Formats: sequence, structure tokens, C-alpha cells
Amino acid sequence: MRNSLIGMRVSDIDMTTSARPAEVMALAEAAGIKALPTGVEHGTVTLVLDGFSCEVTTLRRDVDTNGRHAIVAFGSDIAEDAARRDFTMNALYATRDGQVLDPLGEGLADLQARRVRFIGDASQRIREDYLRILRFFRFHAWYGDLEVGPDPEALAAIGSNLAGLETLSRERIGHEILKLLAADDPATAVGAMQQVGVLGVVLPGADVQGLLPLVHLEGENRVSPDSIRRLAALGRVENIQARLRLSRRDAQRLALLLDLVEKPMGLAEVSYRHGAEVALDVALLRAALLGNALKQGWRETIAQGASARFPVRARDLAPLQGKALGDRLGELERRWIASGFRLTQAELLQ
Repeated sequence: MRNSLIGMRVSDIDMTTSARPAEVMALAEAAGIKALPTGVEHGTVTLVLDGFSCEVTTLRRDVDTNGRHAIVAFGSDIAEDAARRDFTMNALYATRDGQVLDPLGEGLADLQARRVRFIGDASQRIREDYLRILRFFRFHAWYGDLEVGPDPEALAAIGSNLAGLETLSRERIGHEILKLLAADDPATAVGAMQQVGVLGVVLPGADVQGLLPLVHLEGENRVSPDSIRRLAALGRVENIQARLRLSRRDAQRLALLLDLVEKPMGLAEVSYRHGAEVALDVALLRAALLGNALKQGWRETIAQGASARFPVRARDLAPLQGKALGDRLGELERRWIASGFRLTQAELLQ
């Protein structure tokens, strides 16, 4: 709904109804649609048909909130359902025939102005669920007017509720941070996070300084956004895997990028040893963090390293074995790399 109104790609569709979850499941199954009780305590049933899934949630109102989860009561009033949501642009609905409904009278105007605002009292909305602090910055990165900047009232409320971030699970924090960093240009939002104190709480030691030039370099060189590359641009954060509950693969990639940025290894060798994608990340990060200008032909250098194949094999150095063999192979490989991958097998073995 929100994305379609501003011409952004729609990745999922959510529906709401006055029917209770049990009724939704019964109606779906009678129609031959698979129904999964993915969150019935909160009124949500996931329907699956021909590989397409859709969440159907009963209209609700909050009975109690504790900063992380809400106890809800089911209802039939769309205005009550809208009033419990986080941002005005998320309180928009459409009927089956496409008529747009704006029960609170603010969502459509804010969406068209690319203005991310909390519904009602910002501090109250935040205290209902402290994850909304991070969601605010994510939504600003994806939907906000980056030239205008985040809503001042929201920033003031966030600054007064920073302690609530400590109550959130690392998984929820990590999920929001990675989604925020995947926006086309998250630098303004992350800069606001640093200014108001959020970044220091969730990622102590992180600094937005390197993210600004990285986003510019990505755009200039037509490189797609990447959350882990951008996380590396924020610098070294102690125990970041535990702080964000990164997957093992993402944590290893992040550590590798941070090490290679500072390591005195040429771009061709980085590409040869770790692949073209890692070398591209390293080139951009070195330019953003260290000021190393991207030299003419840097992409060709990466391609050269990625396609290079060391021409000497262990059998070529018989009868050497064990440590002596490993040392000799390493020495020849270093000479070959230093030559720009040009030395032939015969020249190396002379």
C-alpha cells in the first residue's frame, strides 16, 4: 500500500479484516488456500497459494504494552487499528476496489511529503515498543526526504528514551540495522542516529564519517548497496557479532573486510586470494576510509587478479616435501604476484 502509492517496488502484501484468526483459517481452507497460524495471539495468519504468501491480521487495539511486546484485543474499528501503529504513513489502508483509506487523516499527506512521523505522542509510541526507535531511522532512510532530515519532534523523543534500547534483543537490533543500511542512501539517517546518541548505544565506537563517502562512491561507480560493506564503513565495533547477532557468514565477511582495508596488500592480490567481490568492497572502503583514490583501471586490476592462476604445482617441485615444499611454493607465489602474474612456470622454476 505505502510503496505502491509512491511508486516503490512492492515486496509483500498485508491484509486486515474484522474476522478472527480461526475464522480466517476456516475460510481460507474452505477455499483451498493453505493457512498457517504464524501469529494468532496477535491476530496474524499467513495464507499461501501457488508460492505466494500474504499475512492477514485481525483489526486490533492495544490492551497493554511493555516496551517490547503488546497485548492486544481484537476489534472491528479500523480507526482503532490505525491509532496503535507506529508512523502515520503506516496507518493507510485500501479497500478491495482500490479506495485509499486514511483513518487518522495524516498518513497520506505525510507519505506524499516523504515525512516520517510518529502517530500522536512520539514518546508514548516509543515506550510501547523501543524497537520503533530503530524503525524510525530505517523508515527515514527508505521513505523520508533526505534533504529535509528527520522529524525534530521524533528526534527529541528518541533522545529521551535511549535507555529503552537496552531492553531489545540483539536479533531485533541486528535485523533493523541491516535493513537500514540496505537503503539507497542511509548516511543521513545514520548521521542522525549518531547525533542523537542511538549509534553509540547499539554500536559503540561506530562512526558515520566513512559511510558518507562510501555511499557517494557506490553511486558514482554503479555499485549496488550492501549492508555488510556499509557496516564495515562504520569502523571497528567491539564484539559486533554478538551485538547484532550476525550470521557466521556475515561476521566472517565483515572481519575480513576490516582486516584487508588496513592490510598492505595490492588490489590484484586481494582479488586473487579472496575473489573479485571482496576486492571491489576493499577498493571502495579504502577510498572511503583512508582516502585512497580509485586509480584508473581499478576494475581491470580486480578482474586480472580474479582470473589469475598460479602456474606452479607441488609436483613441479619434487622431491621437496613438507615444510620445505610449502615454503618454496609460497616464495614462488609471492614472486609471481609481484610480477603482476606475468612470470611463467618455466621462469619461476629456473
